[in-house]
Amino acid sequence: MATSSPKILGVLMLDTRFPRPPGDIGNEETFRRHGIPVRYTVIRGASPQRIVKEADPALLRPFVDAAVQLAGQGAAMITTSCGFLAAWQGVLSEAVPVPVVTSSLLACGNFARPGIVTFDAASLNEGILKSAGVPESTPLQGVQPGCEFHRRILHNEPQLDLVEASRNVVDAARRLVDLFPSVEDIVLECTNMPPYRDAVAQATGRRVHDIETLVAAHWKACAAPVTLRGG
Repeated sequence: MATSSPKILGVLMLDTRFPRPPGDIGNEETFRRHGIPVRYTVIRGASPQRIVKEADPALLRPFVDAAVQLAGQGAAMITTSCGFLAAWQGVLSEAVPVPVVTSSLLACGNFARPGIVTFDAASLNEGILKSAGVPESTPLQGVQPGCEFHRRILHNEPQLDLVEASRNVVDAARRLVDLFPSVEDIVLECTNMPPYRDAVAQATGRRVHDIETLVAAHWKACAAPVTLRGG
């Protein structure tokens, strides 16, 4: 009798409590609409502050251990809930026998004239960009520090004004294309930005990509079922 081994998408999650509307990587509906079964593993103590601002190396081992656990549970691909974890793309990839997509930044190399909208431009350093294979001189623009979207997520607050958050992300995208009009494809670095993808596309007239679109594009290839033969 032939049976198929179930496949899941494993998501390494920061330890957060801010709202996650559909589109956000932490909302199961984001993947349900693509037909992707998902399993979340929260890395305790991995706050946005420790990952984005501090790049705390003490968190690497817990992330690696969680990735290994997810792979052992049948994850066909592993992703993360923070684009800044692109810094650990190589280490996480080496730790597990399945594809790892840490960040939407990995998509930048697919485009001729990409531009990045990021959660925190001051913290998105050259090392992270290099780890993700982002082409040199790719322009980037962050949301305004202290704005609704930035403040609520960085400080891990339980409230988020979604209308204002959308405005914050769209404003950053507009600044990006105003400063760099040659940009053809916008990559939203932050995994909390996909809910605002359509608004960004409408406001800028550019193609817009994020962790949701990247994961969905890779899923079919890496999640083909394994057929087992048994009596």
